[in-house]
Amino acid sequence: MADVGGDTAALVGATGGAGTTRLTIELGALLANDGREVAVFDAAFATQGLGDYLPGRIDPDLTTLLTDDRDASLADGLVDVPLDDAAGRLACCPAVAPFERLARAKSPAAAQALESRLADAAETFDHVLVDTPPVAANQSVAAVNAAARTVVVAPASTRGRDAVQRMRGRLCDLDVDVDAVVTTRGELSVADAAVPEIDPDVTAAPTCLSERSTAAAVADVAGTVFDADPATGDGHGLLDSVGGFVSR
Repeated sequence: MADVGGDTAALVGATGGAGTTRLTIELGALLANDGREVAVFDAAFATQGLGDYLPGRIDPDLTTLLTDDRDASLADGLVDVPLDDAAGRLACCPAVAPFERLARAKSPAAAQALESRLADAAETFDHVLVDTPPVAANQSVAAVNAAARTVVVAPASTRGRDAVQRMRGRLCDLDVDVDAVVTTRGELSVADAAVPEIDPDVTAAPTCLSERSTAAAVADVAGTVFDADPATGDGHGLLDSVGGFVSR
């Protein structure tokens, strides 16, 4: 299966520690706050960071849906991020599993199941985001093959710039186009959009709903990834707020 269609995007870390998980949460939250239904999948099995942003017990997790319980409804594995007064929904499908199940969730059969789960989500959600680690395992290959858009995320550093080039090459080997590059913690010349340093504390997330500068940067990412113009907290979309300087 390839390209599930719709507004699906794999946010791929060019390197470990790029801030991909946090960016995915911030982007999903801003879109949900704008009245959209957003689903986030956790393909970063090694770090399992998405679960840190979610309340309560996680059962079943994504790896269970891909292995032991493939007949379960996708809804069973979704956990909503509580967003005060949000008009939309941010639902996450995290990976929280022991090593044995993580290993099975990286199999080719599980990767095919992940593509099917993404296709199911694309039918019911306005946007589907996949928190994707540097492409080196079946689940990350499945994510970039299934998503309509692939976005490389890198820190704004020499290491990040070099990692972007390496990831471009790896994705080219898979015949996957890079639709955009987003940098975290600053700007790089290779980036199509950039997000400034964000408070790393998970309890501070989503920062974009309380800080105007972060909201504007994440809205720029939304425009780059989905051609969307979500509200940024002042009653207007990003383009409305700078309408005197850009043309639609």
